[in-house]
Amino acid sequence: MTVVEPSYEQVLEFCAREPVERVFLEDVARRGLGRFLATTDGDGAVRALCHAGANLVPSGPGSGAFAGIAAGARSRMIIGEATAVGELWAAARDELPPAREDRRHQPVYAITEPPVSGRTGLRPAAPADFARLLPACAAAYELELHADPLARDPEGFRWRTEAQIREGRSWVWFEDDVILFKAEASAWTPSAVQIQQVWVDPEARGRGYGTRGMRDLVRLLLATTPTVTLFVRSENAPAIATYESIGMRRVLEYRSIIF
Repeated sequence: MTVVEPSYEQVLEFCAREPVERVFLEDVARRGLGRFLATTDGDGAVRALCHAGANLVPSGPGSGAFAGIAAGARSRMIIGEATAVGELWAAARDELPPAREDRRHQPVYAITEPPVSGRTGLRPAAPADFARLLPACAAAYELELHADPLARDPEGFRWRTEAQIREGRSWVWFEDDVILFKAEASAWTPSAVQIQQVWVDPEARGRGYGTRGMRDLVRLLLATTPTVTLFVRSENAPAIATYESIGMRRVLEYRSIIF
């Protein structure tokens, strides 16, 4: 199967077919980030797509065709829809580092109707919040990926945290300098917004703040975007219970292979 560099219009058309599954692909295309490769049908429509950057993100049937780009990308993980990731991994694994973790069956949740209000103080993060948010973002990252981003790439992580605040992709609820809830948008398109790094400070856990914060964040985002989505590790039962309690529905599965 021939691998080509797709046009911007081809990428957007492909993503529009599955706007929740492909929210990250559409977001980075609109922002002009990274490199895309695709396979196409006889009529020129994209059949499968792969983004190569810090992560490899395949989508669509026949994603094993991207094994060549995977071998040279030096990405930190393969992540995306479970079948596409499995096809790429099967085709490229002999040319890639050994998998440190293989997270199968990660549920992807979505919601299109606003839940009841959480009655929180949730607000967009401001530049003045950076010093307080940075360690929380790093702790959330380390909990999720089992790696300290401030040890691995301190300047890059600081820049990304500042950029999220500057771009209006970070929200926080403070009381007495304790983070009762915070989250960021990892991808945002006209059709969907994907939430990441949901966090409550350890001393505030077990009191319902996470559920209340999620309710208000979903309400805020649905005011401008039709669907709110996220994915979660399959063993994270407390988070799954929170998401389901506010009306989020499981819509597909992701898989993450971490090097």
